Amino acid sequence: MHIPDGYLGPHTYIAYYGVMGPLWLWASKALKRTVKAKHASYLALGAAFSFVIMMFNLPVPGGSTGHAVGGALVAIVLGPWAALMAVSIALVIQALLFGDGGITAIAANCFNMAFIMPFSAYYIYRVLSSGSEVTSSRPLFAAAVAGYLSLNLAALFTAVAFGIQPMIAHKPDGTPLYAPYPLGVAVPVMAFEHLLFFGFVEAVVTGLVVAYIMRSEPSLLGFTGVYPEPAAARKGIANIKGLWLSLGVLIIFTPIGLIASGTAWGEWSTEEIKALLGYVPEGLKGLNSIWPSLLSDYSVPGLKGSPLLEAGGYIISALIGVLVVTAAAFVISRFLPAEGK
Repeated sequence: MHIPDGYLGPHTYIAYYGVMGPLWLWASKALKRTVKAKHASYLALGAAFSFVIMMFNLPVPGGSTGHAVGGALVAIVLGPWAALMAVSIALVIQALLFGDGGITAIAANCFNMAFIMPFSAYYIYRVLSSGSEVTSSRPLFAAAVAGYLSLNLAALFTAVAFGIQPMIAHKPDGTPLYAPYPLGVAVPVMAFEHLLFFGFVEAVVTGLVVAYIMRSEPSLLGFTGVYPEPAAARKGIANIKGLWLSLGVLIIFTPIGLIASGTAWGEWSTEEIKALLGYVPEGLKGLNSIWPSLLSDYSVPGLKGSPLLEAGGYIISALIGVLVVTAAAFVISRFLPAEGK
């Protein structure tokens, strides 16, 4: 679902920045009202979880791949505005360091995965779980449904962004300049993958983690919009260590994402595009390599040539990514008010 450089024309990706700029500003203001500086560990954990879960690429029939995003879970626990910031942090670091998503498409990717997904998940969860006890089965069901539907909504918005490109950016003879497949192809393909497979992956991930939180620290599920009273907050901060340890286990297993040998639909390299179409759209070719990422495709220089070395590089990339997104979240927390302000 990460849109690479070259798949959106300037008229599209600039418009996304125009939309996301105010949303990031409003999110920062919302964080100042609802999140205190001492709760930065929650924001950092949300960003780190989203970053790591997106490294678990899974194959689907037809040779394509995809992954969960974690945006629904972060929204359920932290609220939609904090989730917008947390998932945005993960997406920006993925683009800058690992080439996962384009620099020009950062705002578009954040709109789909850090805005559409968390906000839709949050309100779906609130509606379906309204009036239930936090230890009942309904919040678990609501979380799974929110994960499934929100991922599919994000996929739909992504498909539309791809699909309108041939309509609005093409040569006089109709040859596309950027993403080459129209709405009639992009929407059905993305819908097939996410409705039948990846939506259920997101539902399972969201439901399992919410089930864990319901057993270990149900007060965390009260963090949608405001944080708990100081005593509950202190308890939550103590128990959050278990969630960090769980994240560490996930990092160890990230090489599972290397099993998927295909490429996610709409994220092809120029070589793959040429093999598919027989040519590379001119605009796509001009933008595709504008940013030389340091650890492209989550690989580490010198750790290639064997599955074991590549797995080690993948884990190191996961560790580096988690450290960077965590640091970014704590830097942002420096601008949040202290307790009582």
